[in-house]
Amino acid sequence: MSNPGPEQPAPAQPADAPQATQRTRVPDRTAVLAALVALAMLFGMWGVWRVLSPGRGDSRAQPEDTQPGNRGQQRDLEQLQQRVATLTRSDQISREANRDLQSTLAERDEEIAALRADVAFYERLVGSTAQRRGLTVHALKLQPQNNTAWHFTTTLTQNLNRGAVSTGQLNLTIEGTRAGKLEKLAWTDLRQQPNAPGVPYSFKYFQQVEGDVFLPEGFTPVRVTVRLAPRSGAPIEQSFTWADATRDVAPATAP
Repeated sequence: MSNPGPEQPAPAQPADAPQATQRTRVPDRTAVLAALVALAMLFGMWGVWRVLSPGRGDSRAQPEDTQPGNRGQQRDLEQLQQRVATLTRSDQISREANRDLQSTLAERDEEIAALRADVAFYERLVGSTAQRRGLTVHALKLQPQNNTAWHFTTTLTQNLNRGAVSTGQLNLTIEGTRAGKLEKLAWTDLRQQPNAPGVPYSFKYFQQVEGDVFLPEGFTPVRVTVRLAPRSGAPIEQSFTWADATRDVAPATAP
């Protein structure tokens, strides 16, 4: 074997060789900046997509059939609103029925009071302890028809002669003032016809006699006198104040 020769020295490297090696290891700054810009743009686009696209928790993006809880609450709300409306209407009907009932009871009370008054009247008239009286005017009521016309209702009674029939005619006279002067209107004046006959009556125990009278314009009535002219016997007169005769009556309604 031959002995190797002496080692040969390595060839000399150029002076700029280390700089080339270093340049291959360190990335270029332009490429890094480009990568960062691209990454920033991608991140920005992703953020915009996240903002503009409907999220999973956005109920507006979810179809209706994916919200059973909301639909159930809406049904419950509608049912409660319907119940409130039903109860409100029921309460209104109950109130109206109660008002009608109160009105009906008030009317029945008035009817009962009137019947009791009638019973008391009959007992005083024909009862075993009734005081015996001859022909008399028990009551007089005047109801306005318009500004000048009045409707009168008189109640005549007698229980002195039981079973006997009282027959005759009734008329009125009214005293008052007109133009500051006292004035008395006769039956013919009140009926506005000359020789006006009286209203006939005929009864055993009692009778209501009705008719109409007419007052002149500007006349203020003060007193009303009822005159009974029986077929046999002396005439009977009984007076009432205008306030008593028109008490508890409705005002006149102009035609």
